[in-house]
Amino acid sequence: MQSGARLTIDLGALAANYADLAARAAPAQCAAVVKANAYGTGLERAAPALAGAGCKTFFVATPDEAVRLRSVLPSAVIHVLDGLLPGAAADYAAHDLRPVLGNPAEIEEWSRFCAIRPGAPQAAIHIDTGMNRLGLDERQVKQLAAQTDLLAPVKLALVISHLACADDPADHKNADQLADFTRLRAALPEAPASLANSAGIFLGPAYHFDLVRPGIALYGGEAVNGVKNPMRPVVTIEAQIAQIREVKAGETIGYGAAYRCKAPSRIATLPIGYADGIFRCLGEAATHVCVGGHPAPFVGRVSMDLITIDVTAIPEHIAHRGAWVELVGKHNSVDDLARHAGTIGYEILTSLGNRTARVYVSETA
Repeated sequence: MQSGARLTIDLGALAANYADLAARAAPAQCAAVVKANAYGTGLERAAPALAGAGCKTFFVATPDEAVRLRSVLPSAVIHVLDGLLPGAAADYAAHDLRPVLGNPAEIEEWSRFCAIRPGAPQAAIHIDTGMNRLGLDERQVKQLAAQTDLLAPVKLALVISHLACADDPADHKNADQLADFTRLRAALPEAPASLANSAGIFLGPAYHFDLVRPGIALYGGEAVNGVKNPMRPVVTIEAQIAQIREVKAGETIGYGAAYRCKAPSRIATLPIGYADGIFRCLGEAATHVCVGGHPAPFVGRVSMDLITIDVTAIPEHIAHRGAWVELVGKHNSVDDLARHAGTIGYEILTSLGNRTARVYVSETA
């Protein structure tokens, strides 16, 4: 009643996607990546739904995300992918958070902390196999392997790396990273291993190791390019028509007069815009929405709070003030919208604004 736009999140579909991915990865354990507010779906609701589906291990990006997660899942295993912040070891321990250690300075600091705190949480080590972001390079892995005393106080829970090109199964880099990870992890103390993200799960058992870490696929997004997405959609984005205006041929619409009507038109205005995660560029990208099963194109630029669409071809009893318009849903996936924006579904999901009313359902429609 207080918002003209709504974001519906199907927790039943989220749980079903987890079960699907866990079955594909078995006998490897299936974790869940819930960083960035569970990919925009809401950490406090998404994480318990995943736990209810059987997930016991979670990955976040930052310590503050981990603390939020700990407040709703007191017994979960939580890994912090961005590693150990300087001087923060005691804070990680206070919330039982496992840092993913990706450089020598982090490892040295965590080792010193563990030496004086025998009850410190376990930790993971990140090996870089070609992303060149976080993680130990080959030289650093060999140096660490030679420093047996350094790792002695550390309880090693996991050794991980991250695939760069798994969304393209034909890319040779996948096999190269698999070979490098297999070789380099053998130099370190024996521990469970994790390489596969969402797309990596679909590369097959050789990439699964002991634990897989799906993210985007849990939330219904495409993980692999060029194939039918097998995951259930989790997110629906809708907005209510606020007004319909009769516009004469030759008149312009929106900022910059960027769109000029070629014929008399019925233009509907939706109370949603780029402040809600509907990117400005979509207004100039042949983007369509759906009104009662009928496609309707964006016309004019997306503004902060409003979008205009052409409903001339849609019967008036369907396209009217108060009618709900689907921007993402069964007719337009989050990846369809992303393609129009020249981006990926990850960015759409994680950009969803806070003004949109959130509706959670627990069963798939």
